[in-house]
Amino acid sequence: QVQLVESGGGLVQGGGSLRLSCAASGNFFLLNTMAWYRQSLGQQRELVATITRNGNTDYVASVKGRFTISRDNAKNTMSLQMNTLKPEDTAVYYCHADLLGTDFKVRNYWGQGTQVTVSS
Repeated sequence: QVQLVESGGGLVQGGGSLRLSCAASGNFFLLNTMAWYRQSLGQQRELVATITRNGNTDYVASVKGRFTISRDNAKNTMSLQMNTLKPEDTAVYYCHADLLGTDFKVRNYWGQGTQVTVSS
């Protein structure tokens, strides 16, 4: 059983910072591309940032220059450093991972989500 567990959400004032973390556990061979998504009330889930296994990153335009995605392949973890937060960043943030199982099949998994609230 594979699990992705997020942590680090919370309430912060506009202009502040938060760091989200995602830890993968369970029985798998390796993690491929990982990503952070977010979903605001009444909105569709939005891709925020991605990182490949070799560290290539990509961001949605609205967070470029403010958010930084990173990962530690040895620890099977991923992080999202969020700086200069704005009220419009308020959302539930989800960790996502494509991984190679021990049966060498690729599957994707979601974390349970962590709430980020930015006050104005």
